[in-house]
Amino acid sequence: MRGQRRLAQPRPEHRHGACPTAVATAYADLARQRHGGELAALLHQSEHVSHAEQHLTGLLTALITEGAHSADLRDDVPPAELAAYCLHALTAASALPSQAAVDRLVAVTLGALRPRP
Repeated sequence: MRGQRRLAQPRPEHRHGACPTAVATAYADLARQRHGGELAALLHQSEHVSHAEQHLTGLLTALITEGAHSADLRDDVPPAELAAYCLHALTAASALPSQAAVDRLVAVTLGALRPRP
């Protein structure tokens, strides 16, 4: 479909059925489809949506935890903090002019999760 991208297939080693790249890409794509602060308003408008946001944060936290345990992702910052940083950074997609810019945002955000040398 035009304007929609297929998410990467989850890597089998992620027991949650997703990978940080797929979660981050989907979230950034959603943010880009919203304008300005609409995403934040959408995410905070109801208890149901608040539950969804908590679920997303929990999923990303769990994926980061798994990645830290396997040494694929950094372990010097608590996974819940990294998840919050990522989700907040990805909301910047709402102001980006193109899908290529969104892809770069996702790459830069996920790059910050890599272990430090």
